[in-house]
Amino acid sequence: MILASTLFSFRPNDPIAKSVWYAAALALCGLVVPAAAQDKSDAPPPKVSIAAAYTQEITDEATFIGRAEALNKADIVARVSGFLDSQNVEDGAMVNEGDLMFTIEPDLYQATLDARNADLDRAEANLELAKVDLARKEELYKRDATPESERDIARANELVAIAEVKAAKAAIQQAELDLSYTKVHAPFTGRIGRVAISVGDVVGPNNPPLVNIVSEAPVYVNFSLNEKQFTSVLEQYGENASSLAESPKSPNVHVTLPNGSDLGETGSIVFVDNRIDPLTGTIAMRAEFTNADRLILDGQFLSVHIEALEPTLQVLIPQAALSRDQRGDFVLVVNDKQMVEQRYITTGDNVGTAVIVLDGLREGESVIVEGLQRVRPGVAVDAVTASEQPGE
Repeated sequence: MILASTLFSFRPNDPIAKSVWYAAALALCGLVVPAAAQDKSDAPPPKVSIAAAYTQEITDEATFIGRAEALNKADIVARVSGFLDSQNVEDGAMVNEGDLMFTIEPDLYQATLDARNADLDRAEANLELAKVDLARKEELYKRDATPESERDIARANELVAIAEVKAAKAAIQQAELDLSYTKVHAPFTGRIGRVAISVGDVVGPNNPPLVNIVSEAPVYVNFSLNEKQFTSVLEQYGENASSLAESPKSPNVHVTLPNGSDLGETGSIVFVDNRIDPLTGTIAMRAEFTNADRLILDGQFLSVHIEALEPTLQVLIPQAALSRDQRGDFVLVVNDKQMVEQRYITTGDNVGTAVIVLDGLREGESVIVEGLQRVRPGVAVDAVTASEQPGE
């Protein structure tokens, strides 16, 4: 303290002496600063939890937006006009192919059929009469007892009678069809929607549909691949566009339902279009699913996944280790000297609670998963292994 007070009170005028004085003063100050720094270095390094990057075989998937389409769907329209006599189905009911759904005033069309049958009887009677008359005129003409014109008229009358019989038979066929149309049957097995009419309403071909029917299982899912994706699929499976759907090596297709759950079924590609759409640069494809639980509905939007042929070994880390700044994704790595390093990485898809690392990290390297806010690159840490290690 005496030396310090002497130094700070002494002000030499000699330049050399002044330099010595400044050096002594700085040395004295240095005796104090390292003491403070020593106190700070005594603080323990912050504790962090780490997890090791691990490898796992991952089957890559390409994901697309698809839309479900029923194999069969139709609007049921009345093919004859009349009053609706009966409704044999309820809204939303399941029906089998051939089930009777509606009846449209059959008595009217039965009466029409009876009238057409009577017309046929009349036409056939007229034909018999025309044949008898022609035979008589032919005999008389041979005897020169009647002019040729009378014989020709008889021939013409027979031809007219034949035509009338044909017309009567055609009318009967039409009447029989009309009568059959009075009973509306399900064209295929499926589920109907809301019935749009009531018993007693007038229905007909120009009226709105009676109801719609949609088959539910199996079901199609339509989706599109861009040119690059489609070419990659063909190269990977060793097929061409025309053989991909029929090939036993055709890729498996999976769908994710709108609520995020997996359907639990594997679909197969059944159709590949024959051209690239010039407006979108994509090619249309179709997969078929059994839809055993009826979870896919016609018109529904779904996420479609196409599996790769063989799984590949990928490096994964917990998502909790991932951070991001303006430059991109990065992790804080604890090296073998317990020092923190900032490492920018290239990431892929998420796999559960982990993320695939495509570049920037090797298997076994430790990344911080807890305590990220307490550390920075270049500082020492007290690293402990996280209680749950992924990949185990």
